[in-house]
Amino acid sequence: MKNKILNSIVFISILAFVIGCKPKTQEVTIDKVQIKNDIQAIENKMAEMYNNRELVGEEYYADDATSFSQNKPPLVGKSAIDQSIKEDLANFQKGNQIAFVANEIFPSNDGNQVIEVGSYRVSDSTSTAIYTGNYMALFEKRDGKYVCIRDMAASDRPKIEIAKPEEKKEDKK
Repeated sequence: MKNKILNSIVFISILAFVIGCKPKTQEVTIDKVQIKNDIQAIENKMAEMYNNRELVGEEYYADDATSFSQNKPPLVGKSAIDQSIKEDLANFQKGNQIAFVANEIFPSNDGNQVIEVGSYRVSDSTSTAIYTGNYMALFEKRDGKYVCIRDMAASDRPKIEIAKPEEKKEDKK
């Protein structure tokens, strides 16, 4: 009898401890519309930088970001990415304009990370599309603002085939 009472007390004590120590979950309400607007504002600022051909106040990338582009090795770190952007800006034809559109966003449950799926369009001075493309970016909220920590892009331009030298044909006898 004493054993049953002692076992019951131990069981109830453990149960009370487990219930009492259960972490309290807080409901985090995220505003997807606001997050998408925030991400689009970041993309607009990046487009403005390209269109003005100035790498001034680039705040898009985090210091530890990695960027993946077509036909290039990954760019690791903000300084490597900024150097690549400088090269892109030097080759970005006068009169051309770029626009980025955040098509979809997928925020984490707490809103601290956001995956963006977007598209871009490069137009000439008459607003005729020269080429378009798509991209994905992973943003993380740091010090209260979103910064890109990973991105990758792909152009819709057709692949340019490099002509292979013709093989010499030998006369068969």
